[in-house]
Amino acid sequence: MTETFALTPRYPHLLHGADYNPDQWLDRPDILEKDIQLMRKAGINCVSLGIFSWAKLEPAEGEYHFEWMDRIIETLYENGIYTVLATPSGAKPAWMAQKYPEIRRVDRHGMREHQGGRHNHCYTSPIYREKVCQIDTLLAQRYASHPAVILWHLSNEFGGECYCDLCVEAFRNWLAERYGTLDALNHAWWADFWSHTYTDWSQIEPPYVNGETNVHGLNLDWKRFVSDRTRDFVRMERDCVKAVNPDIPVTINMMEDFYYGLNYFDFRDVVDVVSWDSYPHWHEGADEILPAHQTAIIHDLMRSLKDQPFLLMENTPSTTNWAAVSRVRKPRMLMLSSVQALAHGSDSVQYFQWRASRGSCEKFHSAVVGHDGTDASRTFQEVSQVGKMLQDADMLYPTQIRAQACVLFDWENMWAIDNSKGPRNAGMYYRDTVREHHRALWRQGIACDIKDSVTFEPDRYKLVIAPMLYMLRGGIEDKLRKFVEGGGTLVTTYFSAVVNETDLCFEGTVPHALCDVMGIVQDEIDALYDGMSNGIRVTDSDGLALRQSYRSTQLCALIHTTTAKTIGVYETDFYAGSPAFTVNHYGAGQAYFLATRPQEDFYTDFYTAIAEKLGLERALHAPLPDGVVAGKRCGENGDQFLFLQNYTYEAQEIPLDGGYIDLITEQPYSDRISLPPLGSAILRPASSANR
Repeated sequence: MTETFALTPRYPHLLHGADYNPDQWLDRPDILEKDIQLMRKAGINCVSLGIFSWAKLEPAEGEYHFEWMDRIIETLYENGIYTVLATPSGAKPAWMAQKYPEIRRVDRHGMREHQGGRHNHCYTSPIYREKVCQIDTLLAQRYASHPAVILWHLSNEFGGECYCDLCVEAFRNWLAERYGTLDALNHAWWADFWSHTYTDWSQIEPPYVNGETNVHGLNLDWKRFVSDRTRDFVRMERDCVKAVNPDIPVTINMMEDFYYGLNYFDFRDVVDVVSWDSYPHWHEGADEILPAHQTAIIHDLMRSLKDQPFLLMENTPSTTNWAAVSRVRKPRMLMLSSVQALAHGSDSVQYFQWRASRGSCEKFHSAVVGHDGTDASRTFQEVSQVGKMLQDADMLYPTQIRAQACVLFDWENMWAIDNSKGPRNAGMYYRDTVREHHRALWRQGIACDIKDSVTFEPDRYKLVIAPMLYMLRGGIEDKLRKFVEGGGTLVTTYFSAVVNETDLCFEGTVPHALCDVMGIVQDEIDALYDGMSNGIRVTDSDGLALRQSYRSTQLCALIHTTTAKTIGVYETDFYAGSPAFTVNHYGAGQAYFLATRPQEDFYTDFYTAIAEKLGLERALHAPLPDGVVAGKRCGENGDQFLFLQNYTYEAQEIPLDGGYIDLITEQPYSDRISLPPLGSAILRPASSANR
C-alpha cells in the first residue's frame, strides 16, 4: 500500500509548473518581467530551473556567474513561485569538452564522439565527476538554504552508454567483483561455446558493434553495468548536494515506455522522489485508449518504484517537435491527461516548456507561452484551467492508492528475452504482453502496482500476473510459491522460468522451480510467423465466464499437465486438443498458466471474471462504458476521491454507485454523470464532502 508522503516538505502542495530557461533571455528583462505576470495568471507555482545552464553558470573554467540565477530565484519566490533546482550535468559546456576530451563518450564502434547534443558525457571519467561535483556543491552552498528551493532535479533524462577505456576498465572491475574468478565468469557466460573462454580479465571487452556480441551473459552484464554506472553517477550528484543540506529531496526525471537503457528499479534507493517525463502520441486513432493506457502503466510503474506518489515532471502543453507527426492536443485533452496523472498517484502537472525557444532543435516544441509571447493562445488558456483545477484539488495532497493486484515487469528479464536468439527473432513483444495483461485491469478501474523480481513482496496482493517470466532472479520463484501457498492467485505464461540470472538454461523441466506450482511441464514451444494464428477452445471454464474460443498468435507452448486442470485446448495444428490454458490449485491458492498469446478479448473476459472471483476493489462499483476509465485515491482520514476519464470522442453517461460531489465545481450527482468527449471529473462521495 502506498503511504501518504510529502514529496516537497518546504511546499506541501500539488505542483503546477514548467521547465524554465531564462538563461536564453538574459538580455531581455522585459520578457523576464512578463514571464512572472503570465505564470501568476496560469496558476504556476513552481518551475524547474537551470537544467541546461552550465555555460551561463560557468562560461570559462573556474569563472562563475550566479547573479542572474540569484535574481530569478528571488523574483519568482517573491511572486509565490518555487524552484525545482537542477544540476547542469546533462549538457556540458563546449570549453570543457575541448579541454578534457576524456569526458566525451566513445560509441559502440570505439569512436570518440565530438561535442554536441546532450547526455554526451562519460559517467566514469574522474575529471567529469570532479567538475560536476564542483558546480553542484557551489549551487548547493548558494541555494540549498533558500526557502524557494523545494527539490533538487539532478541532471536531465539520464541515459546512454560509453565504451571508452575508462568504462571498459570499470566494467572489468565490476565483473571481477560480481564473479570473483574468471572460472566463475566463464561458467556463468558459458564462454566455452565457440572457444570464447577468457583467460585474463584484460581480454574482456564490452559488446562493440564489430566485436563480441554472441555471448549472452556478456550482453546482459553490460546492460546491468551501464545501469549500475549511471546509478553510481546519480548517487555522486546526490551526495554532493546533500552534503550541504540533506533535507532537500532529490529526483531524476525518468522517461516513458519502460525506457530500455536503464533499470529504473535500480534507482529507487538513490532518489527521494520519483518523477518522469510523459509524451504520449495522442490522436492517432479512433479513440485515445491505447495511448492513454501506455501512459497509465508507466504512471503505475513510477508510483510503484518507491511505493509513494510521484511527480509528472514534464508533459507537453500541446505538440512535441520530435515525433514523426506532431498533432496538437484537442480541446479538453490537456485536462484529461492531467486528471489521469493525478488518478495514478502524481502530485504534479508540469510542462516542457514554459516559453518557446526561438532557435535550435526545440523551437517548434509547444510551450505554455508561444512565440507571440501572450496569453491569447488556446494552449495558455487550457494550462490556466489545469492550474485552477490543481488549486481546487489541493486536498489530494497527500493521498494514496491501494492496489490489490500487481503485474511483474523486470528490466533484466526484458534484456535477456530480447537477446535470447529464439524462438521468435521477429519479435517476442515482452513489453506489449505486459501491457495487455495490465490493460484489462486498468479498463475495469482496478488499481495495479508494477514490480520487478527484486521488489515484489508476496504478502501485499490478491492477484499477481507474471507474463513471460523467462529469467528467475532475486528469489522470485520462492516468492511466487509463497504467494500461491498463502492463498494468492498467480497468472503466468509461456516462456517462463527458462533461464537463471546469467541467462543459462536450466537443466530439467520448464517452468523450472515452478512446475509443481503451475501443475504443468512444457515440452516444446512453437513460434508462429506473423499473420499466422492458432486458438484456445474452452473446455472447462472452471467457473469463469469465458467465451467458447479465442484466437492466439506468435508463441504456442506445448505442455502436458501433471496436477493442473485444463481450461482450454489448442484448436489447430498437430497439437490441437492439447492444453493451452490451465489452472492448478496449490496450497491455499491457485495458479493459471497461459501457454499462448491470446488477443485482447481473452484478457478482457478472463480478468473481468478473475476480478469478480477475487473481489478486487474497483474505483467505481458500477459498469463503465467502453473507453471510460476510473481511478481512486484515499486519504488517511478516510477521504476518497474518484477520477473519471472519458477517452472517447463521444459524450458518455456514467452510472454512479452513490451520491458524489464534483471536487472542482461542487456540483452534486446522485446516480449518474455525463462526461463530454475527452472529458474528465474528480468526485468526492457526498457522505464525506463536509468532513
